[in-house]
Amino acid sequence: MNNNLLSYKGFYGSVNFSAADEVFYGKVEGVHDLVSFEGATVKELKQDFQKAVEDYILFCKKRGNPVQKSLMGSFNIRIKPDIHQRAAIVALQKNISLNQLVQQAIERELSLVEENKESYTSPRSIKRKQPRNSKG
Repeated sequence: MNNNLLSYKGFYGSVNFSAADEVFYGKVEGVHDLVSFEGATVKELKQDFQKAVEDYILFCKKRGNPVQKSLMGSFNIRIKPDIHQRAAIVALQKNISLNQLVQQAIERELSLVEENKESYTSPRSIKRKQPRNSKG
């Protein structure tokens, strides 16, 4: 899981570090506009993130815009063709659409994350044993 996120009032900010500039920086994710923040220390970064969120909320209210980007429940994904084919076959076997299969997979993943927030291990971080070479 990405622990390089800040959260404040329902907003999330990504966090990065520039070694060249010796500064932490980030942007507020999931909003229509580019809202960035920075700080030389973690404390400054957090303060600037909160100020950026407050400024963004005021900016949206003044312009009559929605405060957060709304998610419509629709997005495109790009996957390897063999995974696409395997998923389509599983969906057919289950007599559901490919969209329903993807939704179920996402719901399962989110459920795991929510149930095990502190002990959750992403499938990508699990080390799998490499198959032994069968040279004789």
